[in-house]
Amino acid sequence: MALAQEVRTVEEELGAVVEEHRYAFLVGAAVVLGVAGFGAAWTLLRLIGFFTHLAFYHRIAAAYAEAHAGPFAYGLGMLAALVGANLLAGLAIRFGHPALSGHGIPEVMESVLEKESRIPLRVALLKPVFSALVIGFGSPFGAEGPIIQTGGAIGSVLGQLVATTANERKVLIACGAAAGMTGIFGTPIAAVLLPVELITFEFSLRTVALPAIAVAVAYVLRTTLLDAAPLFAMHPTASIGPTALAWCLAFGVLAGAEAAGITAALYWLEDAYKRIPGTGLVSRPVLGALFVGLVAFAAPDVLGVGYDLLRTVLNDQATIGQLAHLLVAKGAAWLVALASGTVGGVLAPLFIVAGATGGIVGHLVGAASGMSPSLVALVFMGAVFGAGARIVLTASLFAAEVTGNFAAVVPVLLATAVATIVAEQLLPYNIMTGKLVRRGVEVSLDYFARNPGARRRRPAARPGRDGSPVR
Repeated sequence: MALAQEVRTVEEELGAVVEEHRYAFLVGAAVVLGVAGFGAAWTLLRLIGFFTHLAFYHRIAAAYAEAHAGPFAYGLGMLAALVGANLLAGLAIRFGHPALSGHGIPEVMESVLEKESRIPLRVALLKPVFSALVIGFGSPFGAEGPIIQTGGAIGSVLGQLVATTANERKVLIACGAAAGMTGIFGTPIAAVLLPVELITFEFSLRTVALPAIAVAVAYVLRTTLLDAAPLFAMHPTASIGPTALAWCLAFGVLAGAEAAGITAALYWLEDAYKRIPGTGLVSRPVLGALFVGLVAFAAPDVLGVGYDLLRTVLNDQATIGQLAHLLVAKGAAWLVALASGTVGGVLAPLFIVAGATGGIVGHLVGAASGMSPSLVALVFMGAVFGAGARIVLTASLFAAEVTGNFAAVVPVLLATAVATIVAEQLLPYNIMTGKLVRRGVEVSLDYFARNPGARRRRPAARPGRDGSPVR
C-alpha cells in the first residue's frame, strides 16, 4: 500500500512538472508569435506598397500608397494590372491551395473545427504574397483577413513543428492571428477578442491570456517601428446624451439590415459566378477584376484599400454626394470582386461602405440626433462590422481603438448590439460563417458552461508518506 501511494505521489509530481513546463512553452510560443505576427504584418504592408508603386506610380518603393491616387490609376494599364494580378491569384488558388481564396477567416475557422487546427505551411507563405499582389494592383480589398489567416497559419505551423495537441495549436493560431491584426491596425484589445469570438470557439484563461502576450509584443513593435497614432484618427466625441443613445437604437436597426443585405448579396453573387458556364477557380477572379476595372474608369477611388477615404469620412470632409458615390461604387466593386473567389479582405471596404451609409444618415438627421455625421459614420462602421460577423465586443472596441475615440464606445456598442440581433433574425449565417454553413460545417458562436449551476469542487487532498493529507 505504501509503495502504491509513493508511486502515485511521484506520478502526480511529474504530471505537475510537465503541466507547468507546458504552460511555459505556450507562453514562450506566444512571445515568438508576437514577433512573427508583427513581422508578417510589416511584410504584408511593405508588399502592398511595393506592388502599388509598381502598378500605379511606375517606380520602385515600398512605403504605403493608395492605388487610386497614383498617376497611372486610369486607362488600359490599370485594367491590365488588375486582370493580371487576379489571374495569378486564381492560378495560386487552383494549384497552390484552395484556402487562399477569399479573405481567409472562414478557412481558419474550418481548420479549427474540422482539421485539428492544422494549416499548411504554403498558406502562410503564399497568402501574404498574393494578397499584396491583388490589393497592390488595385483590387478593392483590405489587409485584415489576409493577415489574420497568415498569422494564424504561422501559429499552426509552429504547433505542427513541435509536439502539440489540437487545442494547443488552436491557441497558437489565435496568438498569431491576434499579433498580425495588432501589427496592421494597432488595436490590441480588439485583437485579443476577435479570435475568442471567431476562431477558438472558447472563452478561457488560455484563449485570452496567451494571445494577450502575443499582442503586447506585436503592439510594442508596431508603436516602435511603424506608428503609435491611431490608424483612422478622428476628433474625440463630446459627451453622449440620452437623445443620441435613443437614435443609436434606430441606427442599429438600419445597420443590422445593411449587414444582412451585404451578406446575402455576397453569397448570391458567389452562386451567380458558379452558374456561368465554363468558369472556375482561375477564370472567376479575372471576371471580377474586369468588373472592378470598368467601374474604376468612372470611379478610380474604388481601387486599392482606401484608408484615406475612411479618414475623409471620419473627419466630416465628405459631402452627401461623395458619400453616395462611395457607397455605390466601392460597395459594388468590392462585392463583385470578393464573390469571384479571389484573394482579399473584408474589413476596410466594409468600413467604407458602412461609413458612407452612416455619413449620409448623419447629414440627414444630425441636427435631430445631436451627433455629427462623422460620429454617426463611426457608429455604422462598428455596427455593420459587428452585425456582419456577429462579433459585438470586438467590433465595438475595434471602432474605438482604431480611431482613438474611446468616448464613442457606448453608442457604438449599443448600435452594434441592436444591429447584431436584427441581422441574426434576418439571416441565419453571417459573412464569416456563411461559406462554412453552406458546405455543411456546423458553426456555433454561442458558448455555454458544461454543467450550468454545478459548483466547482475543491480537488481532493493527496496522502502524504505517513498517510496524512497534504494540501
